Amino acid sequence: MTEVFVAETVIPRSVDAVWARLVDWDGAARWMPGVDALRARGPTAVGTTIVFTTRGKERTARIAALESGRSVTLRSSQGGVTADYVYTCAPHGEGTRVSLIADCRMTGPVRLLGPVIRSAIRRADSGQLDAFAATFPPA
Repeated sequence: MTEVFVAETVIPRSVDAVWARLVDWDGAARWMPGVDALRARGPTAVGTTIVFTTRGKERTARIAALESGRSVTLRSSQGGVTADYVYTCAPHGEGTRVSLIADCRMTGPVRLLGPVIRSAIRRADSGQLDAFAATFPPA
């Protein structure tokens, strides 16, 4: 099993408005728990590096997949651990359904820590979409 968690929320805004906020990398630290700062080294495109600071350390991710206006996959790899965060926006009534699927794969000796790492990711990030939805003022 590599899937860590699936989260979903509905935001009473258009897909375009939700997507614009989702890929506003400079503002993402407001809703990504444990992230103090985040910036993109280029436009939102496959291959662009995303630099984020967490617990005083600078780390990187990259945009691994993109369907503009609909889906973006952020991939980070470090020490045998590769995590994919797939964010998707879709129309839902008069609002937007936003989903997040977190997936984490391990190779080498770190595989033995798989359950512990996945549990830590779940605890740290499963509330991301609730925090993201809270950045929208009430309609």
